[in-house]
Amino acid sequence: MIRHLYSAAYALALPLVFPGQYQKRQKDSRGLWLRQKLGRMEPRTDDAPLLWVHAVSVGEAVAAVTFIDAFRERHPEYRVLVSTITDTGRKVAMERLEGRAEVIYLPFDLPVFICRAIKALRPDLFIVMETEIWPNLFYCMKKAGVPVALLNGRISRKSFLSYMRLGRVLGPVLSYVDVFSMQDDTYVNRIIRMGAEPARVRGSGSFKFDLRLEKAVIKWTHGLKRPIVVAGSTHRGEEALIVEMFKVLLTKREASLILVPRHPERAPEVEGVIRAHGLSHVRRSSIEPGQAPSVDVVLVDTVGELTSLYGEADVAVMGGSFISHGGQNPIEPAYWGKPVICGPHMENFPFIGQFYDAGAALKSDGDCLLEALEGLLDSEERRIDMGRRASELIESNRGAVKRALDLVDGLMVKPA
Repeated sequence: MIRHLYSAAYALALPLVFPGQYQKRQKDSRGLWLRQKLGRMEPRTDDAPLLWVHAVSVGEAVAAVTFIDAFRERHPEYRVLVSTITDTGRKVAMERLEGRAEVIYLPFDLPVFICRAIKALRPDLFIVMETEIWPNLFYCMKKAGVPVALLNGRISRKSFLSYMRLGRVLGPVLSYVDVFSMQDDTYVNRIIRMGAEPARVRGSGSFKFDLRLEKAVIKWTHGLKRPIVVAGSTHRGEEALIVEMFKVLLTKREASLILVPRHPERAPEVEGVIRAHGLSHVRRSSIEPGQAPSVDVVLVDTVGELTSLYGEADVAVMGGSFISHGGQNPIEPAYWGKPVICGPHMENFPFIGQFYDAGAALKSDGDCLLEALEGLLDSEERRIDMGRRASELIESNRGAVKRALDLVDGLMVKPA
C-alpha cells in the first residue's frame, strides 16, 4: 500500500518539478539527462557480471569510490555502473572513477522507468550508499531477482523523526533490501525501529575512515599569504559569518581564506558577500594555469579540488555546521593531519564526538569562531598536535569497507 501511495504522489509531483530540473542542466547534457531519467539506457551487449551502485550526491559518491575500488580488487570480473541524482555527484564520480566505472543518472523512481533501465542494464547486484530509500527502485530490483544491499548506512535524527511519523509502514519497502550495513549502533537501532528485519542489519563502521586519498599539487595556492584557512562546503548564511570574521582577523595578521561553497552555482551570491566586506578576491575559475594570485580570498566556484585544498590548509573550518544543516564531513582535512574547527551543528556526523574527546577537532559557535581560529593560528605546535591526533583516530577506525565487502559476498552468486 505504501509503495502505491508513494508512486501516486511521485507521479503527481513529477510534472511540477520536471521543468525546473530540466532547465538547470547544461543545454548539451539535457538530452542525455532526459533519456536516462526515463530509463532509456543503452542495452548491454556483454555477459560480464554487473555491479550497480547508487550514490545520490557528492558525499555518497566519494564513499562509493572507496568501496568500488576495494570491490574491483576482490572481484575483477565485475563491471561497475554508478548512478547519481545531482550533477556535482556525477562530476565527482566521473573524475574519481575514470576508466573504472560508467556513470549514469538514476531514472525517475516510477516502475515504468526503473524496470526499463533494469531490463537494459541487467545488473547482478545493486548497492545504495548511505540511506537513500527508493521504494520502486528497491521493488523493481527485487522483482528482477537482483540482490539489494544498503551500505555505509546512516539516518539523521531529523530524517528518523520524519520516518517515524509514518509508523512502521516502511517495513514492506525495507523488506526488499537483503542486507543493511550501518555506520554505528545508533543507525542500526534507527533502521530497525523503522521496520528493517533485525537479522538483516549489521553495524560495520563508516567508509569515510577508509579513505585513501592522493594529494594533488595545487600551484595557485603558492601565491597566497600564509597561514591559509580553508572553509569547505559552506552554506547560505555561513559565508557572511566567515568573511566577517576573517576581515577582523586580517587587521591583526596576514592570512588567506579559501572559501568553497557546497553548491558552486551560488558563487555570484557569495561573491557579493565578499565584495560587501571590501576584501580582495578572485574566483577559482578565473585563475589561469601557472598563475599564483595574491588576494585575501579565493572563491572556489569549481568542483573537484576541495580534498586537495584541505591538504594545503593550515586550519580547516567545516561548512554546514554553523547553521542547522548537520555539518559536512571532517574526515578529509583530518586525513591530511589538519586541525578542524566545527560549528555546533554536526548532527550528521555522530563520530565527531570521538574527535572532540581525542583533542583532534574544536567545537565552536559563530561568536567564538574568531577566538578559536586565532588560538590555532598562533600555535604551530598545537596545530601539529591536533592533526596528529586526527590522523591516529582515522587509522584506528579503518576496516568498514572490508566488513561491508564480506556482507556483500554473502549475497553474490558467483559467475560460472
